[in-house]
Amino acid sequence: MPFGFYIIMAAQFFSALADNALLIVAIAALREMQAPPAYEPLLKTFFTVSYVALAAFVGAFADSMPKWRVMFISNTIKIIGCAMMFFAVNPLLAYAVVGLGAAAYSPAKYGILTEYLPHRLLVIANGWIEGLTVGAIILGVVIGGTLIQPAIAHRLLGLDFPLIDTGIDTVGEMALCFVSAFYVVASIFNLYVPDTGVDHKPLHKNPWYLIREFNHCLTLLWRDRLGQVSLAVTTLFWGAGATLQFIVIKWAEVSLNLDLSKSSMLQGVVAVGVALGAVAAAKAITLRKSVKVIPLGIAMGLIVLVMNFVHHTWLAVPLLIIIGALSGYFVVPMNALLQHRGHILMGAGHSIAVQNFNENLSILAMTGLYYVMVKANLSIYWVITLFGLFVSASMMLVKRRHEANQREHDDMVHLDDHAMH
Repeated sequence: MPFGFYIIMAAQFFSALADNALLIVAIAALREMQAPPAYEPLLKTFFTVSYVALAAFVGAFADSMPKWRVMFISNTIKIIGCAMMFFAVNPLLAYAVVGLGAAAYSPAKYGILTEYLPHRLLVIANGWIEGLTVGAIILGVVIGGTLIQPAIAHRLLGLDFPLIDTGIDTVGEMALCFVSAFYVVASIFNLYVPDTGVDHKPLHKNPWYLIREFNHCLTLLWRDRLGQVSLAVTTLFWGAGATLQFIVIKWAEVSLNLDLSKSSMLQGVVAVGVALGAVAAAKAITLRKSVKVIPLGIAMGLIVLVMNFVHHTWLAVPLLIIIGALSGYFVVPMNALLQHRGHILMGAGHSIAVQNFNENLSILAMTGLYYVMVKANLSIYWVITLFGLFVSASMMLVKRRHEANQREHDDMVHLDDHAMH
């Protein structure tokens, strides 16, 4: 891999690390305010609204200037969101601003891969980026959980600097300073991301033009035989993954009697599995064979149901690693296939914006459903059952759709052969 790829990875690592540490710090802030438990999944909802609302614009924005500059601007917006939380703005609103930065960051982060690397390296690059992002998720939730642990937090707050009054007096403020520092490190790496020399399209001034163009790209990708299958899988995966974050925290509290700090570590365990699955897929699966991993999605949904019968941490850890590994193994090839099709059909930034729109619409829908279930006081065991069955059934429908597409394609080839003879 060229050296620039490692700079891109470092920038992505620190940005994702901060996003995930901030989620745990924001949950802790809501609990300190004694906000209702149903507010917690709303953090994810507020974070992802920007992805959906601005989907038509962020792709064009990412394609209008060098990707490093887009990434730098986006990280600055995330730092502003952090500062808002520091100055006691409602965590939901502050996290929504961080989401605005993340929505602008994403098309640049993935788009630069297709600009910078030949397509034969895309699955490997995706494996690395997903594996590293997952590493950042693990470390992020662990750091977030550690920073809010009373013993560690008070020790850090007790550190005094001679002649300097930091003005940091609470656990929340101290945790937010650490998170902001990670965003600053990511911003420094952004400045060294290579310029790929690809021509940039000037940003169109007319918003209706951008909306129409986005709508055209959306239709194009959903009509493409391989595009629609990979888009359906990644859309489901991200919606399920976001909901699983909250399910694991609630389940760990009810079933394993763990507090927020320890149950956030279990989120990290799922992420370890995703990293292992992602790396294995990068080694074993080529772009050509990518659709063969779909049955693993069906299996993952069914294995989630086993969570209902686990009441000991030593059993929970391997189970969550298996769930993570299956999801990592099937989503990485799908992601690479989707980027490859998108790049061919419409260009990197637009394609990632379409992907983000669908995936975050799925996150909004699934975390919204989880919010309704929590509000209705539905038992976590029922939530897990409905979640597992939904994932398996959806993946089964995707598998059927792909098989129907294949048959249709084979029939067309057969007819063409027949016509030539």
